Amino acid sequence: MNNLLVIGTQWGDEGKGKIVDFLASAFDLIARYQGGHNAGHTVYLEGKKVVLHLIPAGILHPDKIGVIGNGLVIDPAAFFKELDDLKSIGVEVEAKRLVVSRSAQVIMPYHPLLEKISETQRGKKMIGTTCRGIGPCYEDKAARWGIRVADLLEPSVLREKIEENLAFKNKILQAFGQPALETGPIYEQYKRFGERLAPFVKDVSAFLYEQIKAGKSILFEGAQGVLLDLDHGTFPYVTSSSSTAGGVATGLGLSPKQITAVLGVTKAYCTRVGSGPFPTELKDETGAQLARIGDEFGATTGRPRRCGWFDAVAARYACRLNGVDLLALTKPDVLEGLPEIKACYAYEYKGSKLKDFLSDPYVLDNVRPVYRTFKVWEGSIHHLRSEEKLPAGFIDYLKWLEDELETPVGIISTGVDREDIVFVEDRISRLLGDRAEELLVGH
Repeated sequence: MNNLLVIGTQWGDEGKGKIVDFLASAFDLIARYQGGHNAGHTVYLEGKKVVLHLIPAGILHPDKIGVIGNGLVIDPAAFFKELDDLKSIGVEVEAKRLVVSRSAQVIMPYHPLLEKISETQRGKKMIGTTCRGIGPCYEDKAARWGIRVADLLEPSVLREKIEENLAFKNKILQAFGQPALETGPIYEQYKRFGERLAPFVKDVSAFLYEQIKAGKSILFEGAQGVLLDLDHGTFPYVTSSSSTAGGVATGLGLSPKQITAVLGVTKAYCTRVGSGPFPTELKDETGAQLARIGDEFGATTGRPRRCGWFDAVAARYACRLNGVDLLALTKPDVLEGLPEIKACYAYEYKGSKLKDFLSDPYVLDNVRPVYRTFKVWEGSIHHLRSEEKLPAGFIDYLKWLEDELETPVGIISTGVDREDIVFVEDRISRLLGDRAEELLVGH
């Protein structure tokens, strides 16, 4: 039995959705443990682009079960829209195929309003959030004001909690010139949400425990990336949840021992959405070219992503922090249109060379990246599906990357389609055991 965690090793947008979608065929359940509908996983189904926000990427496989853990915050309207969007492309998601934790927090109408106020108050230091209410919902969870999915199923509890929240939240909204919200309409709307959610709702911790006892395997799916983790990312320019490996245990109600292995996903260059430090950012034509060729626009918001060279200092930190066993490298084919390739392996800071990543923005804003320059390899890896056909120059680049990150690469994504994958077969076999055979044979 193997339970595998797929985790992003940068600032998100590494291509986790495609990797999870591909690997899902070898697992029984795909369980997401943190985040909200501020994140987006882009996958392609028969050539059609599909963007998922809350529902795990493996749901596109008709025989798999998706799980939304207690570590998420859920906007019911966004959840049901996602179900409807999937149905419109022929993907039926019935309650037997999707489980929602009764302990997950619920985004309420006042949360986006409060987030907009908060962002405005930050002025030039705004985080650059999606203003979808994710942060304030997590704040309410920590402050014990939160409304959980289970509360939507109990009308009297739901009304009482809405009244208690509005008695406090309305004072804040009115202080910033916003009209007060009324209990009645919100209660009626969220009661209906609860009625529609009810068939999906379970005690996810107990459900997963029973599945594991029955010999089922789980693919754990995170959102965002390690460098956006609330504790270990570039605070305060981070998300509001635990996007590191530790978030699996708290976000699903499992023992950390249930994570059998960790697969880190890293892009061959770096991108970041929103504000915050970005040592290798390119504000020139090269950065613009990476954005164009790599189609670097947010899956959820459509916002253009900031682009820069690969940062091995940051990725090495992510691998160490999460015990990454193997890496999946995405979008290396995007680099083929450039005159040369650079990768950062150290920072210079106050006259010293740093090889270890420090998450403090005031440090990262003042480091100077130290680069190694590579020639662009001859021949293209775009759409390749065989390890034997990889160009020699690319293999040299790959070996350098592995040495710098002290972590081997086992998967190389060579395009957007599900099958645009190159495996390093012996490494995948060691990682997944018997479950690797299904992937390798099918590929």
